[in-house]
Amino acid sequence: MDPLAVHKALANPARAQFMQWLKDPARYFDEDSYRQQGLGFHIGVCVGDIQARAGLAQSVVSGYLQLLKDAGLLDSERIGKWTYYRRNEKTIAAFAEYARDAL
Repeated sequence: MDPLAVHKALANPARAQFMQWLKDPARYFDEDSYRQQGLGFHIGVCVGDIQARAGLAQSVVSGYLQLLKDAGLLDSERIGKWTYYRRNEKTIAAFAEYARDAL
């Protein structure tokens, strides 16, 4: 885990918001649509759903998600033509520990 990369990734309000949404996806996204597809939030949230909620261009959302993934904060899974993102709790815990110890 690179603390500087995590700081940079979270410095953007939209990216920080994505992390909040992915912490509790059932609160922010339609779980029934995932169930109807035989999926659950354990695989993550589809880029399209994040884009619709954010109201940003798909290319911007994809770039933001990739940056969060590159920082180790997200994992992704591709199913067919869709990509799903979920939080990497191991990296988040390591960063929280780093922040506690550093401050």
